[in-house]
Amino acid sequence: MFKSLSLAIVLSFVSISTFAYSNSGNFPKGPDSALTPGALCEHPDSYRYPEKIAYCERDVSSDLKKEIFVNYDQLGYRTREMNRMAFKIDHYIPLCMGGSNSVKNLWPQHESVYQITDPLEPLLCEKMADGRISQKKAVEYIVEAKNNLDEVKRIIREVNQL
Repeated sequence: MFKSLSLAIVLSFVSISTFAYSNSGNFPKGPDSALTPGALCEHPDSYRYPEKIAYCERDVSSDLKKEIFVNYDQLGYRTREMNRMAFKIDHYIPLCMGGSNSVKNLWPQHESVYQITDPLEPLLCEKMADGRISQKKAVEYIVEAKNNLDEVKRIIREVNQL
């Protein structure tokens, strides 16, 4: 209960304060806060790290992936008209950080976006594994990064110093 409440507060604050992408392009530059608010693993397969973070194995069906593209295109994007290989279905809160496979945690991430954000995810999870950063702080960093692509390099530098 406490973890999900604190996650909701973090995500609300970061989404409201930093989500500045419009739907005028063909694909989203970041997750839509209404469709993809983020969600933690509720039915873990195991627990990881010194903090005992709930971990869910990757489990996203083809039907759910199609649903996510449809949902985002209803916002005015044109992802289904683009090359499917240019996208992945991204876990807003990565699985290694305790993210879930719920539709609330998934969005269609274009390669031009994941090339920027992907280097940060394993770095944050490595710091969690070493006990150098809490799940809460890692989630704050990843949410900030995925909603502010121009901040990713700064965040990586900051996390590297932990």
